[in-house]
Amino acid sequence: MIDQSERMTADPRSGARVGVRSGAQPGPRSGAPFGPRFEPPQSPPEPVPEPPPEPVPEHQSGPRPGGELRPQPAPRLPVSVRRARQLVLLGVFTCAACGLVYELALVALASYLVGDSVTQASVVLSVMVFAMGVGSLLAKRWCGRAAAAFGVVEALLALVGGLSTFALYGCFAWCGQARVALVGFSFAIGVLVGGEIPLLMVLISRIRRQAPGADVADLFAADYVGALVGGLAFPFLLLPLLGQLEAVLLAGMVNAVSGCVMVLWLFRADLTRRQRSWLYAANAAALSVLAVVVVCAGSFEQAAREAIYGQEIRRSVHTGVREIVLAGDRPQSLRLFVDGRLRLSGADGRRYHEGLVHPAMAGPHRRVLVLGGGDGLALREVLRYPGVREVTVVDVDPALIELADGDPVLSALNEHAFDDPRVRADSSDVFQWLRGESGTSRYDVVLSDLPDPGESRSSKLYSQEFYGLLGRALAPGGRLAVHAGSSVEHPRTFWTVASTVRSANLRTAEYRVGAGAGQDWGFVLASRHRPELRLWPVGGLRDSRSLRAGSLSRDRPRHLPPPSTLMHPRYLDATTP
Repeated sequence: MIDQSERMTADPRSGARVGVRSGAQPGPRSGAPFGPRFEPPQSPPEPVPEPPPEPVPEHQSGPRPGGELRPQPAPRLPVSVRRARQLVLLGVFTCAACGLVYELALVALASYLVGDSVTQASVVLSVMVFAMGVGSLLAKRWCGRAAAAFGVVEALLALVGGLSTFALYGCFAWCGQARVALVGFSFAIGVLVGGEIPLLMVLISRIRRQAPGADVADLFAADYVGALVGGLAFPFLLLPLLGQLEAVLLAGMVNAVSGCVMVLWLFRADLTRRQRSWLYAANAAALSVLAVVVVCAGSFEQAAREAIYGQEIRRSVHTGVREIVLAGDRPQSLRLFVDGRLRLSGADGRRYHEGLVHPAMAGPHRRVLVLGGGDGLALREVLRYPGVREVTVVDVDPALIELADGDPVLSALNEHAFDDPRVRADSSDVFQWLRGESGTSRYDVVLSDLPDPGESRSSKLYSQEFYGLLGRALAPGGRLAVHAGSSVEHPRTFWTVASTVRSANLRTAEYRVGAGAGQDWGFVLASRHRPELRLWPVGGLRDSRSLRAGSLSRDRPRHLPPPSTLMHPRYLDATTP
């Protein structure tokens, strides 16, 4: 008898449970009255829902792994949403303006102290932009505590930025160099400025949620407008009225107050009581330090000047162009410094000006043009010639001409040259003045008594275009004398000047005058025809033997360096022997 009971077994192909009669083999059987019976597969169990995450307190919310922010509730604001958003954008505007003031002050002071403004600007800008990227990355981990982090950043930025020029000037005065301080402060300011943008983005997005692109547009618009205002206010308002040190201190104070108001008033609800206490203390400390430094700024600046120039400082003048310092109370001990560099010395300045003037005056000299020379010493040598009928002096800085005419020691050294009725002084940019006078006035003698060609600000005054203008200003038979730097210390610069003068279709004769201690002053004498290096006897020239003009024609390189142009200045690469 066949057992009709059934048992369950698993199908090896599908895993389904199959009913099979007991005593029979599983699977279909030919002629069997009953085939295999399949049961439907069981549905998987429903997943058990996980409990929701516990809410995180607002002041403890922070970034999750990967930079994702935990959602934060809308802040409790003391004003309307619209007004709060406007105040945040005003804070962005203020921070951007102050940041650009710090940047421009570092570039300007480094150019004054170290020279070569192109190099200094490149160092400050490149280091600061790189540091801004570093600051943005570091700020990611603090975006969950954006209000507190922004308050700390602004207090630090006000302190570091406000003291940056003081530290730079102090390093130059007492340590003799400022490059390390320049790079360090550029990096520190860049890190703090770079950390502002991510934190401000979080704060402005929390006030009113809208498309991220709209927040970015508003934020960067306020940032760029603030940078424009700060960039224009520094040279045209802050620098003339306050000077570099006080201008940066004012920017630091404004920076601290702006950050304090935004965080401790507008986003006060985002802070714990302890965070508010720390931020009040930090901002009060920053403002107190800056206020003390403002009070001591005059004494600090005087001590730094004495460390640089010595104890005999008589006059110090800040102009919109440069800083001029006079030291020494007698003509022979007088020293004139321009932007921290010695411009003339009463002890040996006579040899330099005799070397510049007298070889060019050995010919027609009825009308004379002096470019630079606001100290009046080259003018003094020109006026020794009785045949001179008219002298025009063009210098970019009117303050130097006023000192040369009004200071008793300097005017005694130049023998009151500006009081001569034959003299006309003009305070203008030399290049622009020549362009305006081109083709209208001709001069028998042109003397280029300008700063050294290695300084980037004066590179255009040693360019092919500049000497082309000078060539058109020369009368037939006229002569041009150019100060070309030291032929011993910087020979490549010297011969680059000679090559540039020759490229303007002028013939040259190079010479030098000994400056003592193995140094010299190098000059280039030029004319449309080959100039002859000679001297004319001049009545009143008390020490003609001190002028030892040594011709350098035989030392001229076979292949001169390429000439310098406005678009390709060569002197920045030629300042080393």
